[in-house]
Formats: sequence, C-alpha cells, structure tokens
Amino acid sequence: MDVLDDLLAGARARGGVFNLTIMDPPWALHIADEAPLALASLIRGSAWIVRDGLAPVRMEERDVAVLRGPEPYIVGDDPATAPQLRIHPGGRCEPLPGAPVDYSARLGVRTHGARPEGAAMVISGTYPLEGDVGRRLLAALPPVLVVPAADVAGHVMDVVLGEVQQDQPGQQSVLDRWLDLALITTLRAWFARPESQAPGWYRAQGDPVVGLALRLLHEDPAHPWTLVGLAERTGVSRASLSRRFTALVGEAPIAYLTGWRITLAADLLRATDDTVETIARRVGYANAFALSVAFKRLRGISPTAHRRLQAA
Repeated sequence: MDVLDDLLAGARARGGVFNLTIMDPPWALHIADEAPLALASLIRGSAWIVRDGLAPVRMEERDVAVLRGPEPYIVGDDPATAPQLRIHPGGRCEPLPGAPVDYSARLGVRTHGARPEGAAMVISGTYPLEGDVGRRLLAALPPVLVVPAADVAGHVMDVVLGEVQQDQPGQQSVLDRWLDLALITTLRAWFARPESQAPGWYRAQGDPVVGLALRLLHEDPAHPWTLVGLAERTGVSRASLSRRFTALVGEAPIAYLTGWRITLAADLLRATDDTVETIARRVGYANAFALSVAFKRLRGISPTAHRRLQAA
C-alpha cells in the first residue's frame, strides 16, 4: 500500500454523474455541477478550459482534464465564446439564451446538445467526494490540470463512450469503476510530469528510504511506530531518516503519521457508529483520551464535536 493507493481508495466513486455533450462551433459549455472533482475529455475537437482567476488552459482531442471543484468552469472552442448550455448538479442540462433551438433536445441517455455528428464531443464524469481522505487528495491537485492523450495509457476516456449512452442493469457501477480507472491513470501520469509540482509524499515514494517508510506507515498506521522503530525498518539512523523524510515530504515522520491517523479517524467518525474508543484503537491510539488530545490539537475540536458537526 502506498500513499496514492490510500488516497484513491478513500476517493472511490459512488454515484458519479456523467454527461456527453455534442455541439457545433461556435460552442461553449458552462459546467456548474458543484462537484468536488471532475474528469473531462474531448472525444472530438479541441477546446479551452476557462475558470475565474486562472489563465485559459488548452485541451486537445483525447487529452484528459481533472478539475477541482466546486467552482464552475467553461469548456469552449474559444475563451471568448458565450456558453450555450449549462450543466447543473445531477447532470441536468439547461439551454442558455442564444443557444440553437435544437440544443434543447436530449440526444439519448446522459447525452445533450446538437446533432450526433457535431464537431465537438465533450465527455465528463464527476466525483461525489466525501470525507477527509478525499479532501487530502484534492489538496494535492491544482484547480485545473490537463494530461496529453499520449500520456494517458489506453485512451481511458474512449472506453466509456459506449457505456455512458446505455441504461442497462448495473450501469452506474460500471461507470463508477471506469471513473476510478480514469482518475488513477490520469493522476499517475500527471504526477510523473515535471511541471506537475507533485506533492512531497508522491515524489518521496521514489526514494528507497523515505518511500519504504511511507509504505510502512500506510500499510499499518495503527502500529505503535516510533522514530527508532521506523529507522530500524528502513535501515538508517534516526537522524538520517528524520532529515531525509522531512526534506522530501515536508514534515517529520511521526508528525506525518499523526496527521494521517487523524484523517482516518475523522472519516471513521463521519461514516461509522463506532465509539471513539474503538476508533482510537483502530488508528493507533491507546484509548479515546489519547485520540481526543491529538484530534483537538490538530483540528481544534474534539472527536465527538467533529462527529456532531459532520452529522449536522
């Protein structure tokens, strides 16, 4: 188990919403679905992604974009083109003033826009992310990233084209699993690119010492790790491990472990009815009091208060 595995496991798609939009130039699509995370690709054509406060980002045919929400964005043939369609939460499509009359017609399952042979075909899927593990992944991403088609193995967006227009039993599960595959493939390709400014924990996984330490912490976060024990397992001195880990990851090993344990605990408090005592032991604390002290130090509130807040 590595860090990206853990974060992606916590961000697994459940009930993803998909849209296939077909348009003719001049065209633009305003996406205001409020999703925390989205993937998009152009099956036909090329486009610009426009978002407030950011320079427009170019996207060529078959490239894959990952967009961190929930702020809206525009995909269009030119940054200046006014949108003709708007996608709302749940995939609802609204024709905007000035749109051709036929843009109000639905072309099929999860499909909107103009004639089926339109010049531009945009496919998108959104993640209904919940929990602290998912937010930890989002924090590692820029607002918009685009990975060239050549770097995305197997043209992952092509696979779903036939599926998104079907309405068969189990279709949502098929689409969710595809969305997971697309996200994993795209993010792995993005983090490997020099311009990605990948987070320290990702870059550190290639280091023989720090990478091993990270894997050990993620494989068994409840283990009673100490700096001495972790140094012994990685085959270096305490000082060497601490210095190397901090330089690559951005924080000391035990501080990193504490943050990860609290993240796991926060999600368990939200998603389960387990007692604070049970959750404490699951994530590596001796008892509820020890977890409460660490949780309040990092989050500013107690585990019980966090649970009430999430429920509300």
